[in-house]
Amino acid sequence: QKVFRVIPQNEEQVEIINALASRMQIDFWQPDSVTQVKPKMKVDFQVEADKTFEVESLLAQNKMEYRVLIDDLQTAMEAQFDSKVRAAGHSYEKYNEWETIAAWTADIAAANPDLVSRSVIGETYEKRQMYLLKVGKRGTNKKAIFMDCGFHAREWISPAFCQWFVKEAVQTYGKDSVMTNLLDRLDFYILPVLNIDGYVYTWTNNRMWRKTRSKNSGSLCIGTDPNRNFNAGWCSIGASNNPCDSTYCGREPESEKETKALADFIREHLSTIKAYFTIHSYSQLLLFPYSYTYKYPSNFAELNSIAGTASKQLASLYNTKYTYGPGAETIYPAAGGSDDWAYDQGIKYAFTFELRDTGRYGFLLPESQIKATCEETVLAVKYLANYVLEHLY
Repeated sequence: QKVFRVIPQNEEQVEIINALASRMQIDFWQPDSVTQVKPKMKVDFQVEADKTFEVESLLAQNKMEYRVLIDDLQTAMEAQFDSKVRAAGHSYEKYNEWETIAAWTADIAAANPDLVSRSVIGETYEKRQMYLLKVGKRGTNKKAIFMDCGFHAREWISPAFCQWFVKEAVQTYGKDSVMTNLLDRLDFYILPVLNIDGYVYTWTNNRMWRKTRSKNSGSLCIGTDPNRNFNAGWCSIGASNNPCDSTYCGREPESEKETKALADFIREHLSTIKAYFTIHSYSQLLLFPYSYTYKYPSNFAELNSIAGTASKQLASLYNTKYTYGPGAETIYPAAGGSDDWAYDQGIKYAFTFELRDTGRYGFLLPESQIKATCEETVLAVKYLANYVLEHLY
């Protein structure tokens, strides 16, 4: 199996990609579906081994320039596990299976009772418990920031970041003045993996699975895209109403147990939650609302300015370049996303991170890059959290 990158130069070339997608099973890595492809956009897609020759000849016949990003997907999957850390159990520099992450949530809360507590906010379609960590010094009337990881099952670097951030919080509290001040004055609600069933499935059956694992009545196709399942312009644009598509919006908003649990929790804590950060991959982007419409949020200038500064903070460590802006305009329109929904609930500071890289490894970022990716992202998150703390509303 190969992963190709094509940059269609005009509408005709976009049509060729559409034709390819209708002829064979293509897994779009970026953008999320063929409907979002437009001229001059980087389009990354994965093709089954027996179809690669057909794809290459069709692209060549139409004089479309392409490159093979990943020549052998299986080799790239194995190459992900290149961490030099040989820990038997949980490690912050390795990708951890769900059981290991679940045990870690209990361990880190038990080891840091004055800073971390664990609760269950719901259960998944396959009856797994959804653990939420609350990180912060005990206090009254504290405002909070909600951060989640692992919406899309194959984006493994995302849960790795949530784990890293919690480690960073407990290890640097009392040493790093910014982190200490943040934890003294704010709480962080951290959901290490939202789409647990999908994440488990990427470890056991299909590394490239994206959606939840719920059954769809009247269809053999499994799963809903949790990031198209929120009541924010639901299913209007950049989402599909076909259960077989990777951007399927679900039968109704919050049809998924996972998205409903998250939305219920945020609704219950709306008076205290002042920011929402959702962590995805890949593309190196820092996005804010809106994605379901091209219209700007009312505090656009402020969001744009702080996204710019946060991107600079992130780049200050390893010179990793991020693009920032409103979702629809910066990448493509997509309805039903959690950030737009949170923003429309009145949470003024809502951001989506798309972590490393820009396509060399895509969803198969090697473990050797976890540390650097997380270190730089912590800088941006700390900057944003500190900004929120100084601009409470």
